[in-house]
Amino acid sequence: MVAGRLGPASLPVLSILSVLLTWSLCCWKVSARALIDDVSSNMTELQKHVSFFDRNKDGIITPLETFQGFVAVGCEIAFSSAAASTVHGALAPLTNPPGALPPYVNIHVKYIHRAIHGSDTGAYDSKGRFVQEKFDEIFKKHAHIKRDALTLPEIEEMLTFNRDFLDPASWPAAEAEWQLIYQLAHDRYGFLTKKRARGIYDGTIFVELEERRKSLHSDT
Repeated sequence: MVAGRLGPASLPVLSILSVLLTWSLCCWKVSARALIDDVSSNMTELQKHVSFFDRNKDGIITPLETFQGFVAVGCEIAFSSAAASTVHGALAPLTNPPGALPPYVNIHVKYIHRAIHGSDTGAYDSKGRFVQEKFDEIFKKHAHIKRDALTLPEIEEMLTFNRDFLDPASWPAAEAEWQLIYQLAHDRYGFLTKKRARGIYDGTIFVELEERRKSLHSDT
């Protein structure tokens, strides 16, 4: 997903994107998780990435679910509301199934690959599948201080390097995505590690953030 700036209670104000279901009844938590894993195994990495926001796992992401997803990872209410509106305004028309009639409000996970934009790293192919070689290139080319981690200036260098000068409209989307990735996943020393960046691509980092937030709340 793509967008502007985040404002979580525990994170700085930044931008958009992505994704998973909260199970509240422990008696069916294991079987529910097994079902999710089975469905997830047939998804592309990009589908897994956005499916965090598909809170009821029906393949369709509503604006309310996107709002809930942002709140789940720690975003402020006002930002989550604005982000949901922006994301759906940009992506819903691109991901609706063939023959769908307006209004285009919901995002369809099956067709999320249609929303891939230019000026990206190429770590998703045109179908939304993860490309390990392109992901590795990010760190080979731009990780100067630590081999398997990026600083914010190194991310900016990467974004400039990847810009498609024939498609300047795609620059803000790439900028917003990586700003969000960095804000969500960098460590206390200011590094975005390769491991945590990989978790953004398949959405697992969002699950981790949600679980950490629930854990913090349960301790208060």
